[in-house]
Amino acid sequence: MEFHTHEMRGTEHLHELIQQVLKQVGSVILGKDGEIREIMTVFLANGHVLLEDIPGVGKTTLAVAFSRAMQLEHRRVQFTPDVLPSDLTGFSIYRREEERFVYQPGSVFCNLLLADEINRTSPKTQSALLEVMEERKVTVDGVTRAVPSPFLVIATQNPSGTAGTQYLPEAQMDRFMVSMSLGYPDYESELAMAKGIGPDERYLQIRPVLNAESLAKAQREIHSVYMKDVIFDYLLRLVRATRSHPEIDRGASPRATIALVKMSKASAWISGRDYVIPGDVRRQFPYVAGHRIRLSSSALMNGRTREQVLSGILKDIGIPEMGEKRR
Repeated sequence: MEFHTHEMRGTEHLHELIQQVLKQVGSVILGKDGEIREIMTVFLANGHVLLEDIPGVGKTTLAVAFSRAMQLEHRRVQFTPDVLPSDLTGFSIYRREEERFVYQPGSVFCNLLLADEINRTSPKTQSALLEVMEERKVTVDGVTRAVPSPFLVIATQNPSGTAGTQYLPEAQMDRFMVSMSLGYPDYESELAMAKGIGPDERYLQIRPVLNAESLAKAQREIHSVYMKDVIFDYLLRLVRATRSHPEIDRGASPRATIALVKMSKASAWISGRDYVIPGDVRRQFPYVAGHRIRLSSSALMNGRTREQVLSGILKDIGIPEMGEKRR
């Protein structure tokens, strides 16, 4: 009993630290509490997030704010057509004085990587990054090296129609746990930005409240969050509905099912629960499935959006009765 009580106190302390991180980041990125919470949920689920956004809405500021609040080493790569895979993974250089090749680590050797405008670089460089995201290690000259843990990626891609871009293949989009958009700030938040101090000064206000070890511990706790069979069934019915929907040409993959389980558990944990409710699944479903579906040509011609179609699926699939609450 004493051990269980100590474990509960440890969980409560971790949860409080995460809430403080949200507060710290929210003091820099104004009016985006929901989006900040969602990105933190992705981090707890040990996943990567894709931001499909216009330039200038604070993506870099967001990444730096998270890295400061969680004491994570961060790096930013501005993707351009001339960025090479070796810029990310590293390379070996011959040092004459030592008469040997010495490995120079690439930019992926950090805890939090902001991959800016990933759709402006070559497919080969995109693949190099996505391989590291999946494997969390790089192989250069036959030697395999693990990247630091945790390793989290916030990648951005420009909206449709932007010049000089080439979009990620669907199989590579699948590697991101969620996709989302920060969007423009509301009037009050933008007014506060206009009147307020610059981001460099706001960064100085961020107090480190978490570290990589504590984040890793919180990530491990996500696995023990309980899901009833009826929730698993509900989750599966949502994902499988994308594969038979008349307005969807390509539905969500089994990888989406696994991602939705992880995100639902992380959503429950960040809400202070050790069990998943249907609301967790419903909240995460659009984020997890949005970039994994392809609408039919008729749906696009009718002006339908992915968000509208997924919202319709949520309405069509009945919410399960939970019965007795878990003790």
